[in-house]
This record gives sequence, structure tokens and C-alpha cells, in this order.
Amino acid sequence: MMLNEIALGFVVSPVAMLSYAYVAYPALLRVFARPQTPGRVLEYETWPRVLITVPVYNEERNLAEVLDALLAQDYPPEKRRILVISDASTDRTDAIAREYEQHGVALLRLPRRAGKTAGENAADHVVREEIIVNTDATVRLAPSALRKLVQAFADPTIGVASGRDVSVGAQGTDANRGESGYVGYEMWVRRLETRFGSIVGASGCFYATRRHLYDGRFPEGLSRDFASALIARKAGYRAVSVEDAVCVVPRTTALRAEFRRKVRTMARGLQTLWYMRSLMNPIRYGRFAFSLISHKLCRWAVSLCLVLAVVGLGILSVTQPLARILLGGVVAAGIATIAAMRWSETRRLPSYLSVPVFGIASFAAGVAGWFRALSGRKSAMWEPTRRVAPLPTSRPS
Repeated sequence: MMLNEIALGFVVSPVAMLSYAYVAYPALLRVFARPQTPGRVLEYETWPRVLITVPVYNEERNLAEVLDALLAQDYPPEKRRILVISDASTDRTDAIAREYEQHGVALLRLPRRAGKTAGENAADHVVREEIIVNTDATVRLAPSALRKLVQAFADPTIGVASGRDVSVGAQGTDANRGESGYVGYEMWVRRLETRFGSIVGASGCFYATRRHLYDGRFPEGLSRDFASALIARKAGYRAVSVEDAVCVVPRTTALRAEFRRKVRTMARGLQTLWYMRSLMNPIRYGRFAFSLISHKLCRWAVSLCLVLAVVGLGILSVTQPLARILLGGVVAAGIATIAAMRWSETRRLPSYLSVPVFGIASFAAGVAGWFRALSGRKSAMWEPTRRVAPLPTSRPS
């Protein structure tokens, strides 16, 4: 009897954890966050010097376009420098970057492939600006995004500022449609966290940090964008989401590629959280620890609880017909998702399937991420997510 009660607890654990992480936590933020008021926007008398880093690996298709877009940003050109960090690219990426030297673009090439974080660490030796902005080669920024992001640092309590991601479709496919809904939800939670005090992770596509918070010795296997908010809080600063700093992020068209990306992201995120686990101490870090545990640990724990739920259903299925039916449903959903992921590579996935398939695949990626993190395996070599750039730009004269 006791075994069945434990098994039932396993079965309901993912529902309870998901309800808290995705529903109750945002509800608590809405209750306790500061009221949203226009307030006075702090302005710079003189805009700070900014270094924009663009880590790349074999991005000859996108690099010229992303550099054009960055050079077109509404920010004083004399206060802005762009650094392309090439992870030992083997195509024309480096040559394209050199073509932009006259426009204030520099190239930092790694002698061998070492990954995104290693490249960012190497950039620490050439930084002489006050603010470091990190962006991606396959996203596009709204014309005023850089100015809006940097403007946040006029508040001396802010150490990290993160842009607002907007996920859009690419190549007319609905295979990964659920990603847009999830990104929109995530940005909403970050708005609430900003009002509550601090976000607990920045967007890897577009975020900025103060120079003295940029650690050139950060472990190469961890996630700097996630850790940036934790490093800032440890140093006594806040990290915020800037609503007007819009970053357009095309959805990946292949669900299998998105699955592999999520596995890497999850594993690196868990390893980063463990590396900076002291920030989860509520006695010392109060509200921030509460948000970090609720937003990251509890949300990631849903996938781990799913494994317990399957174990629980297996135990209950010995005596409970309903458990056998549910277990069969879980197996069928898994098989159907794998089939849908493969099918979507060659043809369009019906829109009514895209959201549930994305959800199941995301939780499955979470399970794989947990096993990778707990096994101590290093994440695979950084492979940039290949996206289709959504916004055309014109090359500077």
C-alpha cells in the first residue's frame, strides 16, 4: 500500500511542479512586484562607449547582413565598436569581417575551435569600453534597440540589461510554432521579475553587462548569458529586461535541431546553476534566491519529475488499469513526437500539432539535459543555431 502511495506521488509530481513554476510563480510575482508606472527615464548626458561582440562560426551567409544592421543602429558611431569573434571559422567569415574594418569592425580569430564562451573570454583582453553588448549573428535588432538597452545603465543599480526577444516564423513553416508562444511567455515573466527586483538570466541573443562584471576567466563549458545576471547580483547589482530593446529571433525550422539545442542549453544551464549555487541561499539573497529557485530550478525540475511519473505509472500499472492506459498514452505520445520531428524535416507540420509536439519535445530535451548534466559529460562543441535572417538591411557606404 505504501508503495502505491509513493508511486501516486511520483505521478502527480510533474503536474504540481509545472503548476507552481509556470502558473503560481508568475502569479506571486504579479502580487508582490512593484506597480508598473511610467516613472522618470534616466538619461545619459554623454553616451558610454560600447563594445558589441558577435561570436560566429562559419556565418558567411549572415555576417554581412548582421554587421549592416549593427552599423545602422541609432547610437553615436564614435561611441560604438564591433568585435567579430570567429571560432576558427573555415569559410569566408573572417574575410567578410575584414571588409568592414573601415566601418569600425574588428576581428578576433581563435586559433582553434573552442566554443562561444572561450571566444568571449578571449575578448576580455581587448575590451576598453564601459559596456559590453553580446549579440548573435542570426538575429536582428530594432533600429533603436542598442540605445534602449544601453540607456538602462544610466541607473547605477543595474549591472546587466537584457533585450526583449520576439520569435518569428521563417521559411513558411509551422514545425516549431510553439517556440514563439514560449518566448512570449518567457518575456512576460522577465517583465514581472524586473518589477520584482531582478531577472535571473539574460537573453543570449542580445544582452549587455558592465565592463567590471565581465569575467574573462569564466568556465568555458557554462552559460555566460544565464550566469551574467547571477554575477551581477553577487556584486550587488540588478539585472533587468528592457522592453523597448527588441531583438527579432527567427524560429529554427527543424524540430530535431531545436531538440538538440535545448538539450545543450539545459545541460549547460544546470551546470551553471550548480557552479553558482550560492545564489540560491534565501537568507543571503532573499528575493533573488526565490526567483532563481522558482524560475530555473523548479521549471527544470518538471522534466526530472516526468521520469518519476513514468516510474510511478509503471508501479501502479501492475494493479491499476487506468495506470496502464496512461502509461500507454505516454509511450504513444513519445513515439508520435519522434515521428513528427522526423516528418517535419521534409514537409510542413500541421499547425494543430506544432504546439503539443513542441511541448513534448521540450520536456524530453529537459530529461536528456538532466542526464547529461548529472553524468558530468561536457556539452558538445558550440554549434550556432542556423536561422534565417528576417530583416533586410543596406550596406553602409
